[in-house]
Amino acid sequence: MAEGTRPRRRRQARGEQRIAQIIDAAADVFARHGYEGTTTVKISAAAGISPGSLYQFFPNKEAIAKALADRYVTELAQAHEAVFRGVDLASLDLPALIDQVVDPLVAFNIANPGFQALYARPDQPAALTEAAGALDKAVLGRIIDLFAARAPHLTAAEATLTAQIGGQIFKALIPMVVSSEGEEREAAIRETKRAIHAYLASVLGERQPARGHR
Repeated sequence: MAEGTRPRRRRQARGEQRIAQIIDAAADVFARHGYEGTTTVKISAAAGISPGSLYQFFPNKEAIAKALADRYVTELAQAHEAVFRGVDLASLDLPALIDQVVDPLVAFNIANPGFQALYARPDQPAALTEAAGALDKAVLGRIIDLFAARAPHLTAAEATLTAQIGGQIFKALIPMVVSSEGEEREAAIRETKRAIHAYLASVLGERQPARGHR
């Protein structure tokens, strides 16, 4: 091994650790202050480094947001895959189906509260817009196919609209889930599922009671 290889690798490892440290801090700051309220000064303070040290790795807030968006896209893809992995969704009753679809996405949003600060923006980072949009489209397509199979009385347009509205119900309520804690969060999750269940049951013609509710 060349004499300078180990020092270079150590420097590279330290640089990768510092980048991860900055992105972790940015996720927390975006979650607390929103995109517009976040500055590189706040991010560097949260990361425990000087602004000058931050600028060695990222030239501005937008570059940090892009790096964070790339991380979110990777983790969101994993959450989406967990929805379909090893399960025949068509065989599940409606409450179990909702659990299977909603739980991984709830877990992702709780683990990444800064996601909404970026994703909900009208001018969200292009990297997040394109990649997350493609993931959402792929999942939507699989859900549409599932609804069409479960409710053959629906036209293709109706199955599409049903999947879209179900997704919008989730997106409208997930900020409440993320911002709450403990028993309030559990209640928010239950009510989110109940709202989705009430809508889907009425459209799909599946009347099983939502789990956990009287």
